[in-house]
Amino acid sequence: MPPTTATATPWDPARPWTLHPQVSLRPESFGALAYHFGTRRLSFLKSTLLLTVVRSLAEQPTGGDACVAAGVPDDQRAAYERALATLAATGMICERVPA
Repeated sequence: MPPTTATATPWDPARPWTLHPQVSLRPESFGALAYHFGTRRLSFLKSTLLLTVVRSLAEQPTGGDACVAAGVPDDQRAAYERALATLAATGMICERVPA
């Protein structure tokens, strides 16, 4: 599904999300590097679990469901949602638009 417009949508775990189509992920021992070819921005995903969440966004109905499916512990959920909010604000992930 294509992303929304270039305007970043604020993170909402109840909405559907996906990796922006212009973003490439390179797995690393600490998590991953995310490079946006449109903005030339580089971001660090600082855990392998966050990488798993980001990779699963397109397969899950909502961002919150992606966190659950990836196995994010309840006591760490707020930290992961802050990281996802930053990725949304910087355009690394974007809201999915219904087909």
